[in-house]
Amino acid sequence: MAFELSLPARGTTVRTSPGTTVPDGAALLVPVASGEDGIEVPVTALAPSGLLEALVAVGAKGAAGEVTRLLIDGSLVIAFGLGDASDIDDEAVRRAVGAAARALNNVEHAAVSTEFGAGPVVQGLLLGGYVYGGLKSTADVRDQNSDHDSDAETPQTTEITVIGADEAEHDAAVIVAESVNLARDLVNTPANYLYPESYAGVMREVAQTAGLDIEALDETKLEQQGFGGILAVGRGSSRPPRLVHLTWAPAGASTEVALVGKGITFDTGGISLKPASGMEDMISDMGGSAAQLAVIAAAARLELPVRVDAWLPLAENMPSGTATRPGDVITHYGGITSEVINTDAEGRLVLADAIARACEDEPSYLIETATLTGAQLVALGKRTAGVMGSDEFRDFVAESGRNVGEQAWAMPLLEEQEEELTSPIADIRNTHNARTGGMLFAGLYLSRFVPEDIEWAHIDVAGPAWNGAGPYGYTPKRATGTPVRTIVEALTRLAGKQ
Repeated sequence: MAFELSLPARGTTVRTSPGTTVPDGAALLVPVASGEDGIEVPVTALAPSGLLEALVAVGAKGAAGEVTRLLIDGSLVIAFGLGDASDIDDEAVRRAVGAAARALNNVEHAAVSTEFGAGPVVQGLLLGGYVYGGLKSTADVRDQNSDHDSDAETPQTTEITVIGADEAEHDAAVIVAESVNLARDLVNTPANYLYPESYAGVMREVAQTAGLDIEALDETKLEQQGFGGILAVGRGSSRPPRLVHLTWAPAGASTEVALVGKGITFDTGGISLKPASGMEDMISDMGGSAAQLAVIAAAARLELPVRVDAWLPLAENMPSGTATRPGDVITHYGGITSEVINTDAEGRLVLADAIARACEDEPSYLIETATLTGAQLVALGKRTAGVMGSDEFRDFVAESGRNVGEQAWAMPLLEEQEEELTSPIADIRNTHNARTGGMLFAGLYLSRFVPEDIEWAHIDVAGPAWNGAGPYGYTPKRATGTPVRTIVEALTRLAGKQ
């Protein structure tokens, strides 16, 4: 079965368009809030007469995430809670609208107004309404003999008119949301369908759609050019690795940004085998590459006046007779040697090669992201990314994430770990085999491949890229698409500085 891709992303159950009037029969999406004296209905063009009384009668509170469906004068009203009326911002709106998007069962047409901003509303709808179609059979297993629509298993699409939205603002929000959903689709795809070769094929399709240049290095070219880290991780699999280079090069761009993203299409841990429990979630270990693919596609579709080069190393980390062993020494692109202490610390090995190659072109900035360490979850939890790198640029990227609702926190690179990085038989070693500061050690390892004159940031999204619990706000279960919006925001702000 071939992997199929389209932009907009597959599986979305919401489609939006700007408008000035409410379509006949459309459901009304109305924001409500929690005030000091109970539920409040903010000033909005779509609130029907009697809404407040009806909400009070059914006990609605306006709490964040609360969704209340009412029938008023023959119209369906879906009231979504913004939370505390004194604490409403763009993120509160995105989350509230995202929760509303998941409550649109059997709603074909709806309308929402934009008193709280078109961008947050549109992104909340498209991100919250995301559904991954998966690989389920289209057969109606409930009654194999019944007549049924052949499209019965296709996710329902709700058409939503966004009243008062500026068309340019609407379209920009759609592009960013579709890019996030593209990353989600890729991360959700099983590894027997998405492996280095097929993944590179998907990237070609995205490049053609978005107007990007693309080059893919196969295992022969990787060997010829000395990409020892990527080859070391991929040599245990029957599916050989790839390095994909995508470019967005608008005329007149004076700022050059390199993007690097970890693309481990499945991670068993290699010879240092992971525990079996939960290993199925390791289809998500290519989340960094999916995010960067989505980011560069968004940059092109948004026509950002910044040159962007994405270097995406793809490999499958498997144990076999040809796999890299603990104790082996590998030579990275550029010549640095590394002792492999643990083959489950493989992401930094492929990233190091890609970072070294990206820096060869002397970009102004480098942003790299990966589902890199379990230590990130220990340090910052499941929803907050750790950001390391050049002090000023690290802080800039972390702030960019917080600006768009993707929580990120600046973290240090520790001087005392420099000694732990040394190896008796190589330039460096890939892990310190300690329980302390694992996320920071990984960042320190990667720092060895970045020249001092390049501003760079490493974003560890091991927790935030995958939601193993239930959906919340505009975040679905499983793949989240983090940190696509963080990096698009950073690129947009860099474009404004030119």
